[in-house]
Formats: sequence, structure tokens, C-alpha cells
Amino acid sequence: MKSFNLGWLFLVAILVTSSLPLSQAFRRVNTSVFLSPKIELEPGLVSNKYYYGVDFPRGHIALKSFNAEIVDEAGNPVPLYDTYLHHWLVVRIFVRKGSGTSDISKLNSSDYIFGRNSGICNDGVLDQFFGLGSETRRTATRIPDPYGIEIGNPAEIPSGFEETWAINVHAIDTRGVEDTIGCNECRCDLYNVTSDASGRPLSPNYKGGLLCCYDGRRCRMKEGFSVMNRTVYLRYTIEWVDMDSSIIPVKVYIFDVTDLWKRTRNSTGINSEHNCQVEYDIESCRATGSTRNACIDGKRVSLEMPFSGYVIYGVGHQHFGAAGSSLYWQGGRVLCSSLPIYGTGEKAGNEAGYVVGMSTCYPKPGSVKISKGDTLILESKYSNIQQHTGLMGLFYLLVADKLP
Repeated sequence: MKSFNLGWLFLVAILVTSSLPLSQAFRRVNTSVFLSPKIELEPGLVSNKYYYGVDFPRGHIALKSFNAEIVDEAGNPVPLYDTYLHHWLVVRIFVRKGSGTSDISKLNSSDYIFGRNSGICNDGVLDQFFGLGSETRRTATRIPDPYGIEIGNPAEIPSGFEETWAINVHAIDTRGVEDTIGCNECRCDLYNVTSDASGRPLSPNYKGGLLCCYDGRRCRMKEGFSVMNRTVYLRYTIEWVDMDSSIIPVKVYIFDVTDLWKRTRNSTGINSEHNCQVEYDIESCRATGSTRNACIDGKRVSLEMPFSGYVIYGVGHQHFGAAGSSLYWQGGRVLCSSLPIYGTGEKAGNEAGYVVGMSTCYPKPGSVKISKGDTLILESKYSNIQQHTGLMGLFYLLVADKLP
């Protein structure tokens, strides 16, 4: 009887300290580990492909975290100075049943529908549910209880379609390249590129970015460098739980500091168009005449919120030279700041000089509420001791419509 009482007290202690209902305190968290298809790399080569119909947990579930990293054929983590992970994206796609394939590149446009996140950029831009880059290994992605990203809800899947997933992996093999940072920032001169992947001429003012390091391009190599080709994979680990009434769904919002948003008027009233450019360049402070101590470039955009809800999680996404990004209320109060973590060593996850993580925000539930019509200011800061191309200033927010 004594052992029973102690066990019961232990159970009560768990429930009290967790402050969760019984169903949540004992909910099973499932973990699934998958590998992307093979990514074949050669020194200096870029791989930037979409892999459709990838392995993914199925059913009506709630995603709790998504972590990823580049590994070799033996499963060993590959350091960023060998293979730079520019970015990876996870995209939901609804494919018509009976179409015979989940590869949308082989389907008619009427046979698939992109199941994008909740906004706010125009369709086809920043549609992903998850996505990071070099900071992947040391950036927290776990969604706290009782929240989760709901997927597989039959009510949200168009009739006659099924839910599938695609992953985009943009990896750059920098072994033996002439300029590692320049290759990772996709400088057009290093890739000898004057037109994009479709053959359209680039603007003379376009110095670097995604248009210059598309799939199959090779960055300028050092003379005489020779090393074997290699096969790598994106290994991704997903935590999830079965969906039930105790889970509160969160919506995924991505903000972009390059958003050229404007109000428009049509027959339904006044609307907002969010023309997100995704990337931008900065000149070196020497070129602008600034002193070295003032070599921080800050880019800002004010955005009017088209939704309401409670902020559950926030994180920024930045590249080389990152000095942090923040979301502010219109009056200047900080909603969430996300700071870069720079590596100091050689092992994967701590590569010196690389952004290997971004700090995250987990506000106390209910403490940060956004109301429709609020204006938030997104700021992205970079060191501009040197020029940078293809920079990003994105900010992810997970927002719940209600509290427990």
C-alpha cells in the first residue's frame, strides 16, 4: 500500500507540474527519421532540386518539430565548410488521386494544388511550412504543448486529392572553391552567370543571389584542385502526435524584410498585396563612407497584420554576416528578437565563422497577442564590413487562434 501511495503521489506531481490535462501529460510523441533522395555533388557544384512525394508521417496529426542536416552515405554529419546548406524547405502539395505520381513536374497543373502556409507573401513565394539554412543544427523548432501544426485534416484536403509533401534542398559543395563566402552568397561573377536558369538575361545590377546559383552551376575553383565526388542526403527528423481535441492548431506566418507591400482597391474593397523579394544585397561600409564601428546595415519594413492571434514561437532566418533580426510593435517595443549563433570550431554544428543557429522566442502563452490591423516592424541587421549578396531577412511566427 505504501508503494501504491508513493506512485500515486508521483503521478499527481507530474500532472501538477506539467499543468496539462491528463490526455496531454501522457500523449505519445512519435519520432520519424527520414533521408531525402541522393544528392550527388562535385567540388564547386550546386544542387538545388525539389524532391516530390517524400517520406512523411501520414494521417491526421500535429507536427511538433522538424530538424534537418546534411549527412554522408555513412550517416556522418557533413560540415558547412565542405557542403554549405544554403536552405531547405518543406512544402505541402495536394495531388489528384489516380494521377499515377506525386511528382508534380510530370503532372498537368490541374492535377495539383499547393497547400501553402497562412501568408502573408503573394502566392508562390515563401509558401513553406518549415525552412532554415546553415543555422539548422542549433535552432530550436519544437512547438510547446498543447500546440502543433495540424496536417492531414480531411476537411482541409480538396475533394479528390491527397496530401503529399516536397522538400527543396539547396546545397553548395565548396571544397576547393576560390572564394567560399562568395560562392555561398551566390555571386554571379564566381558562377560565370549572366542569365537565370530559364535563359532570361539578368539585370546588370544583379550581383548575386538565387538566380546565379541554380541547380547544376559550378563556382570558380582553385587551379589544380582535385577530390572525389560525393553523395550526401538531407536527414530530417520529425516529431508529431496524433491530432485530438486537446491540441490547439497553430498557423505558420512568414514575414520578409524585402516585402514591397501596398494597398489595392477592387470590387471587394481594400486589400493588401505583399510582393516579397526574398533576398537583397548590401554594400560594404567602406563604399558608403561609414566608419568601421558603424558597419551595421539595418533594413526595416512596416507590415499591417491581416490576422489576429497569440504568438507561440518566433525565429529569424539570416545568412553570413548576420547581426540579428527583430519584430517590433509600432511604438518600438520588441515582440521577438532572434540573434545569430556563430561557430567557433571545426565540428559539424560549430563551424567557425558560419551562422550555426538562431535564437528563438517562446512567449508565455497569452502574453503576446496580435490583433488584425496592428502594425509590426521587421528589422534585419547585418555586418557590412564587406559587401554581401543574396541576403535574407525572414521571420517565422507560429500563431494560435485561441489559448488552452
